[in-house]
Amino acid sequence: MSDPTLTGKPASEPRIDPPMGLLAELTHRCPLQCPYCSNPVELERRSDELTTADWQRILCEAAALGVLQVHLSGGEPAARRDLTELVATCAEQQLYSNLITAGVNISPQRLAELADAGLDHVQLSFQGATPEVTEQVSGLRGAHDKKRAFAAEVRALELPLTLNVVLHRANIDQVDDFIALALALGAERLELAHAQYYGWALHNRSALMPPRAEVMAALAKVEQAQARLKGRLAIDSVVPDYYARRPKPCMNGWGRQTLNVTPSGLGLPCHAAQRIPGLEFWSLREHTLADVWYRSPAFNAFRGTDFLPDTCQRCERRDIDFGGCRCQALMVTGDARQMDPVCEFSPWHDDIQTLAIADSARDAAFAYRRFARRGE
Repeated sequence: MSDPTLTGKPASEPRIDPPMGLLAELTHRCPLQCPYCSNPVELERRSDELTTADWQRILCEAAALGVLQVHLSGGEPAARRDLTELVATCAEQQLYSNLITAGVNISPQRLAELADAGLDHVQLSFQGATPEVTEQVSGLRGAHDKKRAFAAEVRALELPLTLNVVLHRANIDQVDDFIALALALGAERLELAHAQYYGWALHNRSALMPPRAEVMAALAKVEQAQARLKGRLAIDSVVPDYYARRPKPCMNGWGRQTLNVTPSGLGLPCHAAQRIPGLEFWSLREHTLADVWYRSPAFNAFRGTDFLPDTCQRCERRDIDFGGCRCQALMVTGDARQMDPVCEFSPWHDDIQTLAIADSARDAAFAYRRFARRGE
């Protein structure tokens, strides 16, 4: 553990613990065109991506720093030809590796190679519980059958499997079907997460936002299934922000437990942090992972709760939700230091509820994400 004075903060402040998790965004390239994608509107090109050696160095630094889990993500991480090498580096460094994938471009042979290299876990995304909805949302013909076949290969190799589903207006009526699908595929865990409106998803908010009644009905189904399937299927539920009364502890607190590294090597406290103006993000091409975690201006900008307004300072949940999401506060209030407008005590709470109601009433079509080939 590092000395807290390395951050330039008074030694009397609480020590900064090392991160537990690293989200390694290997690439923004992806075979799908999902309208709920939370990656930035301006994607990073293949020509700007970190090299294999860069990522291997970062993974070694992560292990030395105290990271326990590495989530290999994207885009689609399998678009990187060196994915097996990076999994092997995780295994060598005793880092638990979780592959977050669409499952449509990994052959059985390559999956076996990843397993042999030491892959610990697979997290497979489904856009729909039926072929029609999966293809409608992903924009890829035949995607559903490819995902089911991939899941079967994962279980044949006895790798743990999690299904990940982003819920929105086009698939929120399929909650029961997603649960049945997870059971049929032998998944150990199912994550049902309502769309988070950042990046490209914000561009599609009026096409994605479901009505409140449908959200409440879906949450009730999830709670019933959690009780019914306890010990058989773990079901994680990430509730929608816009209809909530209390904010979620975004990233379990800014700079407290996890960090992201973008395809080009920027160290971020959260996936969407680049939308906040005035923050200085350090590059892993020029700094070590420890430098970024302990010393970088962006990570220290919103650590703790001292920056929050008086209402939050007096709240008993101050050290539980840490004021919520900085990006959401900026988006609605114009000030990233404000309390999350999701909070019922926020002066902007009614504004975000009004946004949700208005968007859910619109009959908007998906704007699909298109990936330019130039620069690859």
